[in-house]
Parts: sequence; C-alpha cells; structure tokens
Amino acid sequence: MRKNKQVITSTGVAVREKPLGLRIWNNRGYYLMFLPVFIFVIIMNYWPMLGIRYAFYDYKPVGQPDWVGLEHFSKMFSTSAFWTAFKNTLELSIVRLLITTFASVIISVFLNEMGNLMAKKTLQTVIYLPHFMSWAVVASIFSLLLSPSSTGMVNGWLKDLGFIAQEQSGIYFLADSKWWRPIFYGINIWKETGWGTIIFLATLSGINPELYEAADIDGATRMQKIRYVTFPALSNTIITVLILNLAKVMNMFEPVFVLYNNAVYDVSDVISTYVYRQTFAIALPNYGYSTAVGLFKSLVGGALVLICNWASKKTRGRGIV
Repeated sequence: MRKNKQVITSTGVAVREKPLGLRIWNNRGYYLMFLPVFIFVIIMNYWPMLGIRYAFYDYKPVGQPDWVGLEHFSKMFSTSAFWTAFKNTLELSIVRLLITTFASVIISVFLNEMGNLMAKKTLQTVIYLPHFMSWAVVASIFSLLLSPSSTGMVNGWLKDLGFIAQEQSGIYFLADSKWWRPIFYGINIWKETGWGTIIFLATLSGINPELYEAADIDGATRMQKIRYVTFPALSNTIITVLILNLAKVMNMFEPVFVLYNNAVYDVSDVISTYVYRQTFAIALPNYGYSTAVGLFKSLVGGALVLICNWASKKTRGRGIV
C-alpha cells in the first residue's frame, strides 16, 4: 500500500497528503465550476491549433489537401511584401510601446503632483475615456478630422493659418506615407496613454512619504524630488511594463487595420493585416500560405516571450512565465 506523502502547512505542521482521487472528490464542486471554462479554452484556443498542419499543405476548399512541405515558407521568405510587413510590425509596435509608455509615465507624474483632488479625478476620467472607445469609432473620428475635404477640421485650420493656400486641396494625412506613421503614433497616445497611467499611479501611491519628507528637509525642489525620488521609484515598474508588452509586439492588427489603406502599405502593413489580405482579400485565397505566415508570426512571438522572460529574470530576479 502506497504511503501518503507528508507536506508542510503554512503553520509549519507536517501532515499526510490525501490521495489525489480523494482530493478531487472533496473539491468536486470547484472542478465542476471550472469545467465549462476548461471546455471553452480547449475548443476556442487549442482545437484550432490542429490547423497548423495546413502550413505544410496546399489546402483546397474542395478535395484533399496536397502535401508541399516547406514550399510555403520558401515562398514567404522570398516575398518582399512579407519582409516589409515584418519590418513594419517590429517598428510600429516597438515605437508605439516606447512612446505610449513614456507618455503614461509623464502624465502619471503630473497627476501625482496635482494638489487639487477634484481636478485630478476629473482629468483622470477625461484621459481614461478614449481607451473605452472601439478602434472603429476612433478611426471614423480621425478620418473626419483629417479629411482633405472641406469638412476636415485640421486642414481647415491649416488653411486659416496660411500653411495651405485656400485654393489648394488639403493634405490627405491617412493616405500619405510621410504622414501616416506620425498620425498613427499620435492617435495611439491619445487613446491608450490614459489607461497606461493606472499602473504607474498605483506605484506612485506606494512610495514612502518619508522619502519626500527627507527631501524637503534637505531643501530639494519639486523637480529635484521628481528626479531623485519619483523616477527611481518608477524605474522597476517601467522596465516590467516594457518587458511584458514587448512579448505582444507581433499581435498588432486592429489599430492598423482600421487606419491603413493601399496607398500606405509600404509604411503601415503588418503581418496580421498581411495574413488577413492573403486569406480574405483575394479572389483565390491561399490558406496554406497564410497559415505558414501565421505560424511564423507565432514562433517569433514565442521567441520574444522567452527573451522577455530572460530579461525579466535579469532585471527583477524572477520571470514572467
């Protein structure tokens, strides 16, 4: 007969562990409550992974798929449009992450320094609201504001200020490769910065007030206290946020999809939108090829997670996975 293993409780008392079957039966209510979630995760997250095999097949809607091996990957690596999308994915995601994190930190510090509680809460609410708007709504709003027609508010202001002649047509910001990326970054700052301040404000609220009192005794100014007390306290949180979000840089889709068009593919097309067009926007979709591109994107994302986990261990002493 197998002996029960001894375990140490939180109080330091050694007790014999009950058999696995008995523990499951005693907690059957919890397992029954978890069962629908478990089934949902299996169906929605793991069952579709069986489709990965089609990355190695020439998939046809009718008939049996033909095995092609690594042909789709060879085509992918030799296609300039794929490499353009890959480069844009990294550039757009990383720059977006850096500027939104920087903006969130600055606004968090500004809000933390505000003495008027009512004004602080009002401003927090105002900058949080854009996060709850869908990207489709955001794209519609900025398309109207940046329209080159007479209804475009920004072009109207530029004409009134003399930057554009009245008889000239306005600048089509979202269809100009020179303007698309700055506009994209600006929209992301407007939409996501407020939400990003939450974690930094939580960190700021946990700073020991005695540090500021000691700085006051030493005669430090407000800017010196921000520089030598506030920012050092935020540094670990900033690194953690950057590491956690760096693992998601390959998943950008909706912000680009609702704002880009075929005139700016060279600076806006990312892997997710590239896969979407290869699957749904052509007359004869190549499902095997788009699956291969999606698989490559997932592998790169997995590699980034491992790199981020390694970086987290180096900076924080513990991993994220």
